[in-house]
Amino acid sequence: MTFRNGANLDTSQVSDQRGGGGLRRTGMIAGGGGVGLLVIVLTLLMNGLGGTTSNPLGDLTNLSAGGTGDLSHCKTGADANTYEDCRIVGYVDSIQAYWATALPASGKAYTKVQTVFFTDSTDTGCGAATSQTGPFYCPSDKYVYIDLGFFQQLQTQFGAKGGPFAEAYVLAHEYGHHVQDLQGTLDQSSSQQGAQGQSVRTELQADCYAGVWANHAAETSYLQPLTSTDISDALDAASSVGDDRIQSAMQGSVNPESWTHGSSAQRVHWFTSGYQKGSMSSCDTFSGSI
Repeated sequence: MTFRNGANLDTSQVSDQRGGGGLRRTGMIAGGGGVGLLVIVLTLLMNGLGGTTSNPLGDLTNLSAGGTGDLSHCKTGADANTYEDCRIVGYVDSIQAYWATALPASGKAYTKVQTVFFTDSTDTGCGAATSQTGPFYCPSDKYVYIDLGFFQQLQTQFGAKGGPFAEAYVLAHEYGHHVQDLQGTLDQSSSQQGAQGQSVRTELQADCYAGVWANHAAETSYLQPLTSTDISDALDAASSVGDDRIQSAMQGSVNPESWTHGSSAQRVHWFTSGYQKGSMSSCDTFSGSI
């Protein structure tokens, strides 16, 4: 995926806390689908099902230009094509530009919220978070949190092949949770785990919403039209974080009763559904079998 060189990046939608003490808030980490794409990783680790996490989908270790905690070098789409942290800014801008129009069209107002870049650990409205938590959306303070090292971890630990649009999928998934929060459906994830449980249904809808944005991404003025490689990278990332794939790798067996995010096949299916149909109406994961 390539950004339009002349696109104007809005860095006000990102709070760069890398290298700092992070934001100081209190509360508890939200459960189920209210947290992020890979909070399941933390759950598995706490249950003794794996080792420590390392770094995840493109190498963001050399963030260059602005230095730690500085996004002043992120001004245009050309910068997003050059610097990886600027690229994440561009994705956030595009995702929110889409939902700022699409959600009101469905009868709900959209409120733009920030993504917080942090290093190693930070305090959030949902409690303390570390890089092991993975990216997540906190409904208490309505921020998306991410340690950018996560993208390398997806490759090294979870076997994703990486690519820029794999990163876009991760961000779009988290903002899918924000959309659910605004719709009043995010709390439906508070009940049971399991392959047909509410947590899985919530996460799969966020995957579907990510696909809906992908369908319209080029319409937001930030991005060039998607390529088949872009979609392949997103589908690969979705597959790599399926509950069945993670459980098989970490414990050598699969237990659908403990799923919280959905199988690889389910995650691929629902992203694809959103992408192909481009409509929120294609994302009803709360009815029928999934």
